Order: sequence, then C-alpha cells, then structure tokens
Amino acid sequence: MVVLGILAAPLTVDAQQPGKLHQIGFLLYPSPEASRFEAFRQGLRALGYTEGQNIAIEQRYAHGVHDRLSGLAAELVRRKVDAIVVDGTAAAVAARAATKTTPIVFTLPADPVGSGLVASLARPGGNVTGLSNLTAELSGKQLQLLKEAAPEASRVAIVYNPTNPAMAAALSGAQAAARALAVQLKVLEVRRPNELGGAFSAMARGRAGALLAVSDPIFASQRAQLLKLAAKSRLPVMSSLREDVEAGGLISYGPNFPDQFRRAATYVDKILKGAKPADLPVEQPTRFDLRINMKTAKTLGLTFPQSILILATEVIQ
Repeated sequence: MVVLGILAAPLTVDAQQPGKLHQIGFLLYPSPEASRFEAFRQGLRALGYTEGQNIAIEQRYAHGVHDRLSGLAAELVRRKVDAIVVDGTAAAVAARAATKTTPIVFTLPADPVGSGLVASLARPGGNVTGLSNLTAELSGKQLQLLKEAAPEASRVAIVYNPTNPAMAAALSGAQAAARALAVQLKVLEVRRPNELGGAFSAMARGRAGALLAVSDPIFASQRAQLLKLAAKSRLPVMSSLREDVEAGGLISYGPNFPDQFRRAATYVDKILKGAKPADLPVEQPTRFDLRINMKTAKTLGLTFPQSILILATEVIQ
C-alpha cells in the first residue's frame, strides 16, 4: 500500500526552484513502524519543514518478506524520487541494486563497508550514505548483559536469519562474547516465520537457559509468537527493541531507533540542498538504550543486579 504524506520544507531549500515538489521514498524491511516514520517527519519539522507545500513522502514496506525488497525499491526509482530512506542492510542493498544515481540514505546497516554499500565511512563514494549500526559490538554487549541478568544460564540460544546480510556480523560478535563469558551458544537458523516453533523445540532439547533474539524483521513481525513461546519455555529474552520489552521480553539494549530516523532527515535535507551522498560521512550510533521489564523478571524468578539497574534507560513495571 502506498501512503502519501505531504511535508513542507523551508524556503531556503527551494530558493532556486520555486514550486518544485520533492519526492522522498521511505522503504522499510519490516512492517510499518509508526514510531520510525514519525521520528523521520519530526526530524524534518525540526529543520523547518512544514506540511503541505514542497515535499511528498512515499512509504513502501516489505512486511518482513526479503524477496519483496527489490521490487519495492524499483517502484520508488521508477517514480523518480529525489532520495530513498531505507532501514537495515537488506533494504539498503536492494535500493543500491535498483539505482546507482538516486541518493540513498540508510539507517542501521550492520557493516556498510563490508556489504559494499560504501567505500569507507569517512568518504562513502557513490550514491549511498547514512547512519550505521555497530552490530558485532552490539550483540556481544547484549550477551554480556543477558548473562548478568540471568547468571545461571550457561547455555544461550541465538535465533539467526542467514538470509539477512546483517546477521553474519551479529553472530560473530555474539560468538566472541560467548567465548569470553564461558557461555555455550546454540545457533538456530530461522529463515521464515513458520520455523520459529521448531527453533524453540531445539532450544528445549539443548537445555538453553536464555535467548538472544538478534534484530531482524522476521522476529519483529513475529514478536507476539516469539515471546509467547519464550514465556512457555520460561526463557529470558534479550533483544534490541523497546517494543519487545513492552510486550514481555526481559531486557533490550540497542541504538535508539527513532533517533536514527530523526537523524536521517538531516541527510535528506543536505541532499535536497545540493550535497552529494559520496561526500557525506556515515555516522555511527552514539546513543544506546537499556530497558528492562521488572514484571517479567519476577515471573522468571530473576533479580536484576545493581550493575544493570543503574544503567537502565527505562524500567517497565
């Protein structure tokens, strides 16, 4: 479904092209996330944009289906949008394959250099730039925090989607952390939503004591099922998303996702004013949020240590 939102930019943006309607594509791998789109719009408004005059935003969502990304990216290119904002590595790769000229602003790809999106963080080259994610470091820190929250868990399962190019870095980081923490890491591949049940059966057979759910659109779209299965198995869950903790997960740690989309607006603004993506350095996240669910901890018989409580951005009762 196409959702068309009209935003207005400050007069300085179109000073040389009065009346021009800029079109921005907004392509997300997961299902619609209102908080992310609204954060992007807030970022534009903070730069002086107002609705109704000279910017249109066209949204496209793959609803967690990887194979849809290339077609959606091609649609936006055919509409001759002035820039495309994407989330994650898979969407960025699809957009990059669809066009070598339309500016692309990514948020949260795991390894933009390793995946070929940019030549370097300082000088991206080409038509792609944006805000990256420290995925290897992030998954390692997540495993460390999960072990602090559930110290008796000597075996930890990690659900992993090998079709997502971001997952290799996440898995590598988790494996390195597991060795340092003397944790047995059980890697379970989940390529499709209907494979979640089998993954949890494997966790039970392997006597996993906790679950690390690496950020992936499949798991975000299947949040209710994943957390229901985890609750049934009495597994504490660590993830990247606040929404998971709100829905019953034990703990989340990761970049502030809305903040990333808010910052993406600054890239779009610069591009509309004439900057080239090749010359705009890639930013890395500096703000990380730690959220915990006290009710879930109580249900699981866990007590958060002071080392986690003092770092918590938010405590959900």
